[in-house]
Amino acid sequence: MSSSAPVNVPVDILRFNTCGSVDDGKSTLIGRLLYDSKSLMEDQIEALERSADITGGGQINLANLTDGLRAEREQGITIDVAYRYFATPRRKFIIADTPGHVQYTRNMVTGASSANLSIILVDARTGVIEQSRRHTAIASLLRIPHLVVAVNKMDLVGWSEQRFMEIRAQFEEFLPRLDIKDVKFIPMSALNGDNVVDPSPHTPWYAGPTLLGHLETVHIASDWNLQAFRLPVQWVNRPNNPTDAALHDFRGFSGQIAGGIVRVGQRVLALPAGIVTTVKQIWTFDGPVDEAFCPQSVTLVLEHDIDISRGSMLIGAAHLPGAATELDADVCWMHSRPLEPGKKYYLKHTAHTVQAVVTEVVNKLNMSTLDTEDAPGRLAMNDIGEIRIRTAKPLVFDGYATNRLTGSFILIEQGTNATVAAGMLMPPREVVKPEVGDYVI
Repeated sequence: MSSSAPVNVPVDILRFNTCGSVDDGKSTLIGRLLYDSKSLMEDQIEALERSADITGGGQINLANLTDGLRAEREQGITIDVAYRYFATPRRKFIIADTPGHVQYTRNMVTGASSANLSIILVDARTGVIEQSRRHTAIASLLRIPHLVVAVNKMDLVGWSEQRFMEIRAQFEEFLPRLDIKDVKFIPMSALNGDNVVDPSPHTPWYAGPTLLGHLETVHIASDWNLQAFRLPVQWVNRPNNPTDAALHDFRGFSGQIAGGIVRVGQRVLALPAGIVTTVKQIWTFDGPVDEAFCPQSVTLVLEHDIDISRGSMLIGAAHLPGAATELDADVCWMHSRPLEPGKKYYLKHTAHTVQAVVTEVVNKLNMSTLDTEDAPGRLAMNDIGEIRIRTAKPLVFDGYATNRLTGSFILIEQGTNATVAAGMLMPPREVVKPEVGDYVI
């Protein structure tokens, strides 16, 4: 990349996950997608043929492409998140195959946390069940911009258009209560490949795209926050190479841009130090550039030698974040021990870790009705609810709806270091108000 390269929004990679209930065909769908799009190597196809005896029948089981654990293959279920990568001439893809069991909801949250799109599989015979609502609600909470409802196993209901429309109506009853704006419904058979890569002759009543056709064309350029510059500092880059004059006194701040665009000569604010300075150089893996954007990983060299370290954040002064010790958040509780007010945890936010205490469990989401239950007292494993947190030091953050990277966090249990919750911060009550004249160098 040359130093004069223009800013181009990164639209060439689509991250998506599959979710749904047990036996809805998530792993089979991914296997069929890879198989029919000619994205498998010869050794992968040979491995599928060798593993056919594990599942019985002597037939290739496409689910084995993602179900890598022996326990998964023997039981015919998905337990852990599996990632697969493939590409077509139009776009590159990163797939997360997530479990359907209620007890593995935390794995589903992990796989969906970075997704641009979520595929909710529904068995055409059973229709919408609680897990369908749960995973759709989680996709909404995680602010996944695009949703595909894949009505699978349509061959087992005679390719009934009426049944497809019934399931669509079931979803449309509760979708308006969730914050999901782009929803596509596709009838298919993952086992036989209908409407996965190629159009199916069994659905003349369906005029929409195939799954792969939709994945290749869905618009994701506007999914990134390119307004407010954010760079959580992950480490201070000091090569100290005595043989290279350019690197001898080099001091840069490295991290992944979590929002916005940064340019050489731009004034930035370092928080929590509250110091305003100027970007002198921007370095990427390919060398120096004049500008960079989310989600690139970069090293910034600043005009002045200021004292910031891992956990600090460089921001653009035009759109200021919040900074507070009292936080409101939605969380998905992931531990067998319930969440109860008063217990202390570590809160990890971007590259910053602070001590925190949960002061209140405000409400819990009822997955059957999608109503909130006020003052539940505690959250059990896989519950989703709103909590209040107090941190030992101020947290610099954005609301999750504004920026998924600077608005998310995890809670870590002290003593065991177990990740017990994934959280989405609500918009700050007040934004940072630096006395700029006192802090400019």
